[in-house]
Amino acid sequence: MRVIDVKHLGRPHVIGCWEVDDLLIDCGPESSLPTLLEELGGEQPRALLLTHIHLDHAAATGALVRRWPDLEVYVHERGAPHLVDPSKLLASAERLYGDRLNYLWGEILPVPEGNVHVLTGGETVHGMQVAYTPGHASHHVSYFHEGSGTAFTGDATGQRIQATDVIVPGAPPPDVDVDAWHRALDAIEAWQPDRLALTHFGVFNDAPAHLAELRERLAYEAELVRELDEEVFEQRFREDLRNRTDEETALALEQANPPDFHWRGLRRYWDKKAEREAA
Repeated sequence: MRVIDVKHLGRPHVIGCWEVDDLLIDCGPESSLPTLLEELGGEQPRALLLTHIHLDHAAATGALVRRWPDLEVYVHERGAPHLVDPSKLLASAERLYGDRLNYLWGEILPVPEGNVHVLTGGETVHGMQVAYTPGHASHHVSYFHEGSGTAFTGDATGQRIQATDVIVPGAPPPDVDVDAWHRALDAIEAWQPDRLALTHFGVFNDAPAHLAELRERLAYEAELVRELDEEVFEQRFREDLRNRTDEETALALEQANPPDFHWRGLRRYWDKKAEREAA
C-alpha cells in the first residue's frame, strides 16, 4: 500500500492516489496524469476504485481508460452516469472554475459504459468492502481493506496533511448534507479501522480521535457559515488555519479545499434545509 503524490499544480501533499494490491483508489485530475503514470511505471492497474467523481479525485478517469481500454472503473450509481456523459458535470464545473477549469483539472473524457461498474454500498470488490458514505457528496463511497485495517475514505473523513493534527471537513457545492455526513461517519466507525487513508493527504493511525475531531469541526464550521457572510468566513478560515499550522500546510489545505467553495457548500446546505422545513 502506498500513496502516490500526484503533486497537483506542482504542490506536494494536496492530492494523493492510493495504490493497494494493484488497485488504484482516486486517480486525481488529468492535469496531474503525467506524474501518476511515471509513478506507475507504465503498468496497468487491476481496477480503478473511485470514492466520488469530483474532479480532484476522478478527472483523469477517462484518460486512463483511453490508455487502457479494458480498465474497470467502480463508482457509486449516482456518479456513474456523469462518467459516461460528463456534460452536466462539466457545465457545473465551468460555473465554479470558469476559464481555469482546464488548467486546474485537465481534459475530462467520457468513460465507455462497458468499463463502469456501479456500486450502491454493501458490496465487496477486489477484496475491498464498500460503504455508501454521502455528506461531502451524494454519490460518495468509502472502501475498507480488512487485511490492513485501512479505510480509504476520499473526502468523507475530511482533509488533513500528514504530520499535522489540523482536520478540515471540505464541503464544496452542490450537495453537501451535514446530517448525512454524520451518518456516513457512523458507517466508517462501524468498520473499526486501524487507520484512515485520505486523498488529501496521507494515512493516519488515530482513527477514533480523527473521526471525533472531524465531527466537532463539521458542526462548528457549519454553524459559522450559518452566522457569517462569505467574506468574513473566508478571512476567519484562513486566519484559523495559520494559527493552527504552518504556512505551507495551510496553503496545501486551501488548495484541496478552497474556503470560498467551503462556505458556498455549507451555505447551500442550510438554504436547502430551510426550504425543506418550509415545505
